[in-house]
Amino acid sequence: MPKNSKVVKRELDDEVIESVKDLLSNEDSSDDAFKKSELMVDDQEEKDVDVEEGSDVEDERPAWNSKLQYILAQVGFSVGLGNVWRFPYLCQKNGGGAYLVPYLILLLIIGIPLFFLELAVGQRIRRGSIGVWNYISPKLGGIGFASCVVCFFVALYYNVIIGWSLFYFSQSFQHPLPWDQCPLVKNSSHTFVEPECEKSSATTYYWYREALNISSSLSESGGLNWKMTICLLAAWVMVCLAMIKGIQSSGKIMYFSSLFPYVVLLCFLIRGLLLNGSVDGIRHMFTPKLEIMLEPKVWREAATQVFFALGLGFGGVIAFSSYNKRDNNCHFDAVLVSFINFFTSVLATLVVFAVLGFKANIINEKCVIQNSEKILKLLKIGNLSQDMIPHHINFSSITAEDYNLVYDIIQKVKEEEFDSLGLKSCQIEDELNKAVQGTGLAFIAFTEAMTHFPASPFWSVMFFLMLVNLGLGSMFGTIEGIITPIVDTFKVRKEILTVICCLVAFFIGLIFVQRSGNYFVTMFDDYSATLPLLIVVILENIAVTRIYGIDKFMEDLKDMLGFSPSQYYYYMWKYVSPLVLLCLLVASIVQMGLSPPGYNAWIEDMATEEFHSYPTWGMIVCISLMVLAILPVPIVFMVRRCNLIDDSSGSLASVSYKRGRIIKEPVNLEGDNTSLIHGKSPSEVPSPNFGKNIYRKQTGSPTLDTAPNGRYGIGYLMADMPDMPESDL
Repeated sequence: MPKNSKVVKRELDDEVIESVKDLLSNEDSSDDAFKKSELMVDDQEEKDVDVEEGSDVEDERPAWNSKLQYILAQVGFSVGLGNVWRFPYLCQKNGGGAYLVPYLILLLIIGIPLFFLELAVGQRIRRGSIGVWNYISPKLGGIGFASCVVCFFVALYYNVIIGWSLFYFSQSFQHPLPWDQCPLVKNSSHTFVEPECEKSSATTYYWYREALNISSSLSESGGLNWKMTICLLAAWVMVCLAMIKGIQSSGKIMYFSSLFPYVVLLCFLIRGLLLNGSVDGIRHMFTPKLEIMLEPKVWREAATQVFFALGLGFGGVIAFSSYNKRDNNCHFDAVLVSFINFFTSVLATLVVFAVLGFKANIINEKCVIQNSEKILKLLKIGNLSQDMIPHHINFSSITAEDYNLVYDIIQKVKEEEFDSLGLKSCQIEDELNKAVQGTGLAFIAFTEAMTHFPASPFWSVMFFLMLVNLGLGSMFGTIEGIITPIVDTFKVRKEILTVICCLVAFFIGLIFVQRSGNYFVTMFDDYSATLPLLIVVILENIAVTRIYGIDKFMEDLKDMLGFSPSQYYYYMWKYVSPLVLLCLLVASIVQMGLSPPGYNAWIEDMATEEFHSYPTWGMIVCISLMVLAILPVPIVFMVRRCNLIDDSSGSLASVSYKRGRIIKEPVNLEGDNTSLIHGKSPSEVPSPNFGKNIYRKQTGSPTLDTAPNGRYGIGYLMADMPDMPESDL
C-alpha cells in the first residue's frame, strides 16, 4: 500500500461526512418521511448507537428503586381481599382440600402463562395498557381503553370496602367492642333488647344497622350515610396521596402495605391454633370430597378465581412491569408472584377456618347447654324416661360427645314424637358447613369470632388494619392501570390526573354510601368486571399470538431474558389458554343467564336477608356496565379501520419523562406539509440539530405508521413499508 494511503483514506472519509451533512441539510423535498418528523442529531461519536438498546433514553422513564419494591407492588396488587374472603369460601364449597387440585392445574394452564404474557409485553414495550396494544396493532388499541374503564368501575366500589374497613378499624379502640352485645332499648316502663338484634345477632345487627344503616331495597336510597361518606373520603385521600407521585410515592408504601398483612395472618394463625376447636375447623376445611371435584362448576369457579386473583386484564400488571428494565427476568417474576398469591390464599384459608372452628365450637357448646336443659325439663314432666339416659351422663357438665349419645338414643326411642320435643343436633360440622364469603365473612362471622378472643380490641385493630392494607395494595395497581396508560397516551401531568381521577371517583362513589349503597356494590361486583375482563384477556392473547406473532414474541422474550422460554408457554399461549378462556367465557355467560339477576336485601322487621330481583332500571344499569366496559374495543377498531380520526393530530403521541416532569412533545401542523406543495425551496426547510444520537421524534404524519414504542416513553417513526404486516409496526 502506498505510504500516503492513510492520508488519502482520511480525506475520502472527510468527503463522505461532508456529503452526508449536505444531504441532511438539503434533502429532497419529496421525502415525506423526513419532512413529517423532527430529526435530532447529537454530536458525532465513533460508535453507532441503537436507540432500542440505549440507556440514556430508557432512564428518562420512572423506574423501580429495587427489584424487591417491584415484586412487593405486584404481590400487593394480586393479593387482595379476595384471597381472604373468597378463596376460603370456594375451598369449603367445592370439595375442601380437593379444590386445590383444579385450582393448581388451572393456575399452570391460564394463570402463570397469561400473567407472564402481561408482564412481558409491559416490560418489552414500556407503556401502559393503551400504549402496549396500540403498539401491537392500532386497531386493537381499544383493549387498553377497555382495561381502563374496568379499572375505574372496580376502583369505584373497591375503595368503598376500604372505607368500611376504616370504619370498623376506628371503632375497634374500645373495650368491649361495640358489636359484642346487642344494644338495649329503654322506654317509659322497661328496658328490652333491640328486637332486630335479638332476632339476628350482635355482629349482624351492627353491620346492617349501625355501620350501613341499610335500606330495605335498591330503590329506597335513604340518603347519604355520613359516617361512611367520611370513611370513603379518607380512603380516597389515602389513595391519592400514595399515588400522586406515581411509583416514586406508592413504591415506598408497598413495603408496609404488602408485608403487614402477612405479619397479621401469621399472628392470627398462631393465635388461632391455640384456641379450642381450631383443629376441627382446619380438619373440616381440608378433608377432600373427591366426588365434588368432577363437577364442571368447580372447575369454572376455580378458573374464575385464578383469573381474578392475579389481576389479569386490569392493566395494573402491565403498568407496573412497564417501569422495569428491559433485561429484567419477568419469567421468574411471573412464577414467583403467582405462587406467592396461591400460598397466601392457603394461609388465609388456614387462618379463617381455625378462627371459624373456634367460633363453631363456642356456638356448639351453647347449643349443648341449651338442649341439655330442655332434656332435663322433659325428664321432670315425664315426657322422657330416666331409663333412656346412660348412667355416666352428668347434665351439669355434659360434653358434646355425651349429648350426641343421648340425642341419638332419644331419637331412636321416641321416633314418632321426636320432632315435637324440639331438640337440636349439636354438630360442629353443621356450623362449619354454613358457607360464608365476602362481607359476611369479614364483617360478621370473623368479627363475631374475635369478640371471644382475649384482648379482642387488639385483634380487631390488627384484622381491620390488615384489610385496609390488602385493599390499598390492590387499589394502587388498579389506579396505576388507569393513570399510566392515560399519561403515556395523552401527555398530561400525573399529579393533576391523579387528583382529578380520585375526586371524580369519590363523587361518583357517593352512590355506594347511600343507605342502599351495599346493593350497588353487589351490582358493580357482579356485572362491571367479570365478562369484560374475560373478553379483554382473550383479545390480549389473540393480539400477541396472532397479530403480533407468537414466533416474533418468543424471539423478543429471548432477547429480553437472555434465554429462550420453555416451549410450554408457546403451546399454552397459542392453543390451550385461548381455548380455556373461551370455555370460561361461555360458561360465565350461561351461568349469568341461568342465575336470576338480583340481590339480597336486608329486611328490618324479619332481621334476615331476602332475595329481590333488580327493577327495570337496575337491569339497564347492569347491562350498561358490561356494554360500557367493552365498548371501546369495537369503537377504536372501527375508527382505525375507517380512518375516522387523523393520526396527525398528535393526540396519541407519546411522552418523555425528565426530572419527574411530563414533557409534551411539540406538534407543528404547518411543518408537516412538504415544502414543494407550499412553494418553499429546500433552503427554507429548517436544518437538523446535531448531538449524540440520531432518532426521529414523532410530530404527526398521515403517511407514516406510528409505532408508539413505549419502552422509552418516546415515539419513534418507522418508514411506511406496504409489504410489512401491520403487527410489525
